[in-house]
Amino acid sequence: MNQNIADLRKSYEQDELDEAQSEPDPLAQFEHWLAQALKAELPEPNAMTLATVGDEGRPSTRVVLIKGLDARGIVWYTNYESRKGTELAAHPFAALQFHWVELERVVRIEGRVEQTSAEESDAYFHSRPLDSRLGAWASPQSRVIPSRTVLVTGAAKAAARFLGQPPRPPHWGGFRLVPDRWEFWQGRRSRLHDRLRYTQQPEGGWLRERLAP
Repeated sequence: MNQNIADLRKSYEQDELDEAQSEPDPLAQFEHWLAQALKAELPEPNAMTLATVGDEGRPSTRVVLIKGLDARGIVWYTNYESRKGTELAAHPFAALQFHWVELERVVRIEGRVEQTSAEESDAYFHSRPLDSRLGAWASPQSRVIPSRTVLVTGAAKAAARFLGQPPRPPHWGGFRLVPDRWEFWQGRRSRLHDRLRYTQQPEGGWLRERLAP
């Protein structure tokens, strides 16, 4: 390795995050930033890191895609029998993080997690491409398999079994994170970054506070 990673530096100078110009509601602020990320045509602006915790208190992360957003929370879909699925079943709290590198922005979201309704999961599942629907049947997600042949064979068997019209597997569906804490990070010069945290209050409103970087 020719370059010392400790010497890597970047000056963040694209934008600022001011209390007076930010939205009082974190959902509105997030929607504003997400719209800007989409407009900028960033690579996969809908990708987010999901952090969960297992029985031993050991955290794990993976990247998933946001598939829904409204006042109820943030939605993604997965195999309920995967590592993240079983960890969320046992410990229904999680954290999400969006990192829009090109905009020098990070959004962190924390809250409890619940499964979406069967109707919501069905509707999204049937909107997916056929190959993705077959893959949901073919993949024993997070389990050890001897080779890729297991996946290819499983997809072929699912296609034959369901004649190209697979229903949603009972082990597959949506999760919704119901936020009670948001943090918006905007990179600034000299590492004096802007950080605004929103914490939900008992009466339902949001407390907005600036954090030191």
